[in-house]
Amino acid sequence: MADTPEMVWIDALEAEGSGDREGALEAAKRVVEMDPAHTDGWMGVARWSLPPESKGRQQMPELGQAAKSMAALRKVVALDPEPFDPWKLGGVLLVDHLGMLEQGLAWWQQRREFAPYEVAPIIEQIGILVRMGLYEESATLLEQLYSEGMEATTSDQLTQMEAVNRMVSRAAKMEEDEIFRPQNPKHPRWRVIENMKKRKPITPTFFLITFVAPIVFLLGTVAMTMLGGTTWGFIVVFVFILACFMVITRLASGLLHKLNRHALDLDRAIDYETTSGRICIPEEIRYSKLYNTMVANRVPALNERLELIVEGGDKMPIRWKLELPEFTKLDITQEYSEDSEEWWSDSEMEPLDD
Repeated sequence: MADTPEMVWIDALEAEGSGDREGALEAAKRVVEMDPAHTDGWMGVARWSLPPESKGRQQMPELGQAAKSMAALRKVVALDPEPFDPWKLGGVLLVDHLGMLEQGLAWWQQRREFAPYEVAPIIEQIGILVRMGLYEESATLLEQLYSEGMEATTSDQLTQMEAVNRMVSRAAKMEEDEIFRPQNPKHPRWRVIENMKKRKPITPTFFLITFVAPIVFLLGTVAMTMLGGTTWGFIVVFVFILACFMVITRLASGLLHKLNRHALDLDRAIDYETTSGRICIPEEIRYSKLYNTMVANRVPALNERLELIVEGGDKMPIRWKLELPEFTKLDITQEYSEDSEEWWSDSEMEPLDD
């Protein structure tokens, strides 16, 4: 009796259960070859193309692994756009591992077309826009995020919404004098970055120890002198110190970002390069101490892709702009159709090739 896709899929699950991840991947590939519309099979290809967990932590994929997984995820959401997990994994791969922020925006826009009142896709889009310095567009999405009918039903979602609101406000305030546009080789921020290319960014821990902690210690000492003579006074002082620490830490976060602006600007330039596939960072800055530090904070797949872009040597045009989807409110009655597979026609990758 010939194997059926479901029988082979069971073999894939059994292989995964026994720890044979390669066997599971090969079986999943057989499943989608036999039945190209097998959603579980494509999701298996996506998951098992990525490295396994080691000691409870997900290992970082290489460039080829991330690309193959992403191609399979495109198949998954085209066949069944309802589950959120494939969208979430695809967003992480596109933005964090492949550095394709423009495609990341389009990816989440497609999710919004299917689920227009979900808050998660808008939050992800705002995060991308802030990284690219597009604050007006971020403000537009913030208005939609808080519009009537949005699905913010859990405390975690409400917390995320408030956090992204603060993020946009803080980032826009830091660049209120001038927004850094890396594609402009004559932008004045390049001169600042070059002057500070030998200086690593200040870490939050170092900033906490050298700036926040001394202020809290002084305030705590004064409070202890005035109120610490009794048990209740000690409790009041403890609460006062805790409150001072939280308030000062939050207020000082803006100062930390300003002190590290040269590093954040260079980080944006790296995003522009990986998004556009072209270079804009001057040679005198590339491979400096600052550049190497910022690249070291990125994941392996993105660094592989960045090196390929640098080797290609194509210069970014000064008028290059991020291609933005239309951030419009969508009618919730809009339904998914089988024609949705056309979403992926421009960027199809074949995940079955080794």
